[in-house]
Amino acid sequence: MNIAIVGVGLIGGSIGIRLKETQFCENLIGVDKSETNQKKALQLALVDEFRSLEDALANCKVIILTIPVDAIMVLLPQILDKVTDQVIIDMGSTKTNILNLISDHPNRGRYVAAHPMAGTEYSGPEAAIPNLFKDKMMVYVEAFKSDEDAFELADSITEQLEMKTSFMTADEHDMHTAYVSHISHLTSFALALTVLEKEKSQGRIFELAGSGFQSTVRLAKSSPEMWTPIFKQNRSNVLEVLEEHIKQLQHIYDKIESEDYDAVHKWIKKSNKIKRIIK
Repeated sequence: MNIAIVGVGLIGGSIGIRLKETQFCENLIGVDKSETNQKKALQLALVDEFRSLEDALANCKVIILTIPVDAIMVLLPQILDKVTDQVIIDMGSTKTNILNLISDHPNRGRYVAAHPMAGTEYSGPEAAIPNLFKDKMMVYVEAFKSDEDAFELADSITEQLEMKTSFMTADEHDMHTAYVSHISHLTSFALALTVLEKEKSQGRIFELAGSGFQSTVRLAKSSPEMWTPIFKQNRSNVLEVLEEHIKQLQHIYDKIESEDYDAVHKWIKKSNKIKRIIK
């Protein structure tokens, strides 16, 4: 069995590393429009070779899409137009618009919507790492609409990645990811810009940046090519979580401005309840 990975960056490259380790497929084919990425991926042995998308469709049983969600919106219908018994797995970070787009496609059953809840702030082939997915969560979205054999093959890849599994509707997935993933990136981008603005007049500010700042702002190094489409595709949920986040920031601003430190203490104490969820 041959497998193609479309977009050999952090996610696609890390999948390639693991599938080559386990020898799950005979040939691992990369598809990437960037010649620079192709050269790096081959140097790092993330895939065996690169081919065009057309060649990959003709020669592979599984096509894994690990490209930005706006690119998935363009490519997925075109790919489904051409499939016979192949399995197409989309690993994008938003699902509602994608699933709505292909909901009535005659080859809908050959498609599996999946989202690996794993990643780092880095991008490109050189960002790929072993064991990125181990013990992380693979979310299947509307899995009941996929053909049984297509889902089983997709799930066997998830097993190779040593991931846990969860099942959600598209609306559930996009809402939950807005609250646990997308807002983290938005906050990090905003904090980075806040400090960078201050750094213009206070050039030594980063000398004091310790581990707390670094861990909070690290996501600001994430790719705009990846995250802008995510915010676009998940706009309504992102606006909802931003509204609540801004409300919380305004609340603590008001309490500090009025020197109501008892309220500040209660606000922090209330936030500490997150320890029940995150150890």
